[in-house]
Amino acid sequence: MDAIRATAESWLTDFFDADTKAEIQNLIHNDPEELKERFYKDLEFGTGGMRGVMGVGTNRINKYTLGKNTQGLSNYLKKTYPGEDLKVVIAYDCRHNSDTLSQTVAEIFSANDIKVYRFSALRTTPELSFAVRHLGCHAGIVLTASHNPPEYNGYKVYWGDGGQIVPPQDGEIIAEINAISFEDIKFEAKPEHIESIDTEVDNAFFEASVANGNFDVPGKDDFKIVFTALHGTSITAIPEVLKRAGYNNVTIIEEQAEPNGDFPTVKSPNPEEPEALTLAIKKAEEIGADMVVGTDPDSDRLGIAVRNLEGEMELLNGNQTMVLMTRFLLERYKAKGFAGNEFIATTIVSTPMMEQMAKAYGVEFKTALTGFKWIGKMIKDFPESKFLGGGEESFGYMVGDFVRDKDAVTSTLLACEIAAEAKAKGSSFYEELIQSYVDFGFYKESLVSLTKKGISGAEEIKQMLKDFKENPVESVQGSPVIWIEDYNTATAKNVKSGEERAMDLPKSNVLIYETEDGTRIAARPSGTEPKVKFYISTNAQLEKAEDFKSVNSQLDAKIKGILGELNL
Repeated sequence: MDAIRATAESWLTDFFDADTKAEIQNLIHNDPEELKERFYKDLEFGTGGMRGVMGVGTNRINKYTLGKNTQGLSNYLKKTYPGEDLKVVIAYDCRHNSDTLSQTVAEIFSANDIKVYRFSALRTTPELSFAVRHLGCHAGIVLTASHNPPEYNGYKVYWGDGGQIVPPQDGEIIAEINAISFEDIKFEAKPEHIESIDTEVDNAFFEASVANGNFDVPGKDDFKIVFTALHGTSITAIPEVLKRAGYNNVTIIEEQAEPNGDFPTVKSPNPEEPEALTLAIKKAEEIGADMVVGTDPDSDRLGIAVRNLEGEMELLNGNQTMVLMTRFLLERYKAKGFAGNEFIATTIVSTPMMEQMAKAYGVEFKTALTGFKWIGKMIKDFPESKFLGGGEESFGYMVGDFVRDKDAVTSTLLACEIAAEAKAKGSSFYEELIQSYVDFGFYKESLVSLTKKGISGAEEIKQMLKDFKENPVESVQGSPVIWIEDYNTATAKNVKSGEERAMDLPKSNVLIYETEDGTRIAARPSGTEPKVKFYISTNAQLEKAEDFKSVNSQLDAKIKGILGELNL
């Protein structure tokens, strides 16, 4: 505790503003436990950049922690591109303080003689990724905490290729940040280096989104969409993109259209949570809509609800939407004729069905660690290959490579194209999904997320994962475990034969068990939230679409049994 207090007291110098110093003094005298939470560590970059609760302290998002990041990044840019006229672009979302923090970040870059393009108002994360290359920038920053609770904010760094930073670059940038003190931050802005941007970049992004997501399918006039921005940034992009692609029957949930960092109408602004789409689904039932789409605050994740076999609106999971979007793209490229260099991609905790589809279509399949930055890296690492599309189970998808991060804007358009065409030919999005299960195997997944906050929560997560590894699962619902994939050691071991193989992926705190019947159970800590996550994937053959309900029930029962075995 003495070291924590000493760190806190280092923030009492004249460099820090009066309000910051007053708050720290209050914590020192009146709330030592809260002081400990705020100063026991420095915020770190995770799978989605840096995210944390806003407030005073080294373990909080504030102008000093983000300022240190920005100063370190400025130093790194100058070392990496000596003599070049450096340029960065900055966007921000609807969260509290995002506009002021983004202005502070812009001012620090300008103080370091770096040209800054800053969006004049909130914009989506995919547009920021697009803008990096469109404007020829060396880097991009977006101030966002994605779908985290209202008290959070964050800082995501993109490189010149439009993708998020990855190793070894992230480590090199962190080393630059750690090498400086807070007093090294240059807060004295040079306004001549800051330029406000808006409609020119908007139009270029909208055109690219339509070019990649619009396939001129029939049935658009007869297709009804309900859209909710969940108080976030997608209101600036999705309605316009849908309009430009020919969708005129779009109903917007007005009470959720106004950007608001409190997210007043939802418990969580996360489209993975069924509750988040309650208002939109209610409206869809009222007007007889075909599809509901909802996006998270920075518009990189999307949730989709469509009518099931009973005609009721049903929220699909990220694996289901990813499978159908990918199949649609594969069919379109197959019709034109594959060039032979195409690939699709997903992550190690997403559905194995993606690999089965790649085999069936004869295209390359690539898998990555969790986090879209790894899929973006694939595009950069394999310039001779053509990325068609790919995603991850956590409701993220990317269409083509004009954006190098998950993109709810273009993915929304693609989903509407699939559903409108299906309806026009007498089918539906849901029925097309079932047909995919018939063609490639019925894979069904489930996710359990356990929230563990604070210092004690971090220790609890660490212990849970340790126990999961040291007390290995031997069988799942009667099927023996065959493979154990330990990403901490980048080694997969066949427990039956003793065979070991190296995995060509960076080391990560993930453990996956795979059984004889193809069931997979994965465990990992979240890289963006105080959570530990367990992913379950089961599968069965679906001989014909008419058997869907019975096989679906069997897989549901199997997942329930697995959860019981794991005490989850």
